Amino acid sequence: MNPKRVLKLNSKEVKKRPIIYWMNREMRVHDNWSFLYAKSLADEQKVPIVAAYNLVPGFLGGQNRQLAFKISALKQIKEDLKEKNISFFVLVDENGKQSGKQIVEFANKISAGAVVTDFYPLKIARAWSDYVRKNLDVAFYGVDAHNIIPAWVVSEKREYGAYTIRPKIFKLLPEFLDEFPKLTSSKYDFTEKVKGDDFENLLSKKDLEESLESVSWAPVGEDGAHKMLKKFLKEGIHRYGNHRNDPNENAQSNLSPYLHYGMIAPQRVVLETVKLVGKDITDIIHHAKNKAKVEEGKKLSLIDHAGAFLEEIVVRRELSDNFCFYEENYDSTDCFPDWAKKSLEKAQKDEREFIYTKKQFEEAKTHDDLWNAAQMQMVKTGKMHGYMRMYWAKKILEWTKSPEDAMRIAIYLNDKYELDGRDPNGYAGIAWSVGGVHDRAWFPRPIFGTVRYMSRGGCEGKFDVKKYINTWIK
Repeated sequence: MNPKRVLKLNSKEVKKRPIIYWMNREMRVHDNWSFLYAKSLADEQKVPIVAAYNLVPGFLGGQNRQLAFKISALKQIKEDLKEKNISFFVLVDENGKQSGKQIVEFANKISAGAVVTDFYPLKIARAWSDYVRKNLDVAFYGVDAHNIIPAWVVSEKREYGAYTIRPKIFKLLPEFLDEFPKLTSSKYDFTEKVKGDDFENLLSKKDLEESLESVSWAPVGEDGAHKMLKKFLKEGIHRYGNHRNDPNENAQSNLSPYLHYGMIAPQRVVLETVKLVGKDITDIIHHAKNKAKVEEGKKLSLIDHAGAFLEEIVVRRELSDNFCFYEENYDSTDCFPDWAKKSLEKAQKDEREFIYTKKQFEEAKTHDDLWNAAQMQMVKTGKMHGYMRMYWAKKILEWTKSPEDAMRIAIYLNDKYELDGRDPNGYAGIAWSVGGVHDRAWFPRPIFGTVRYMSRGGCEGKFDVKKYINTWIK
């Protein structure tokens, strides 16, 4: 594998003892650069490899729905690794404050020779990693198995927007968009008598079944992720360019939960899409960018649809990781560009026709039945259509007392209900909607200043609003 994917996070040496893969962001066995690197260290030292996962039940405000989804995926991982003679341990961290310490203690308990973990740009995960870096007495490595191009390679700073990161990505894609090697079985048995925590019974059978029923549209785990990708490439991608912004159409990939949990590698999604089209990836995306804006009903070729899709999954997704990696304040108004801060501050005095509380938003009790429908879709299914997420967040800005309140409420709701919440894409999307991050200044408007505005009328011009409302508000 490309050595640029790996960072040495401390100055300690690898010892001839079991190697730990600390599964953190990537909940999958296959197509996983972190796992592959840990396995290569173990094979080099001729020692067993052990996988460990920190499970935080209420991670960043997530509820039973997200926990049930993870528990079911972890069961799959445990079975898959058993077939490869790789021991798997789950360490339960009840409050999210012990994960780094748990890994150090586990490493000491089994006399580990090194620890390899996933790159994870969120603050809480970086704090865990920092604890391990400071307290581990053997080598510690980080591997970016989430981005096609490692976040520290594609850019050394926070990018202004897609237009600045896109050429950097395109330049590096030929070097990093390669096929994954297979994860082979371990030749070395792990014989230490240690136990992980009981994760399978964190939820009662009833709570587990009810939580999974609410996300029945998303089959669980790595197997479910590949089924969803296969379905999209067979049935959905041919409609993506025209219909992805219509919430009444099932034209999106529905891959976001799997990408968030690392149940499928974005690189695998891209490789399979490129294989389907039969063109170079940069040609595909350039083709889409050079086309005139897609008009509803216009007949598009496969390369048009694929280009629009790859723009999202490569450029926009890696831009979000760049944002959270280099911007510590990705979850507050401090991350807004100066032009947005100034215009929003100036617009603070503008009169607001409606102001709602967090509870009113959460219970979908606004005057706007379109907004309420979007909120109910998220509450009921753990998913809100991508186009509606922009409208939803911008209206929270319009109907709260300040941008600070809007950010706080939008993040709370997104992270509590969305299956793919607590993710760089979510933080970047909310910051774009409320504070103009990765966007440009527009004509000034009350309350919004020069931040881009979205109206119900704009939605009515794009899709059947009444149909959407009737689907989610009974």
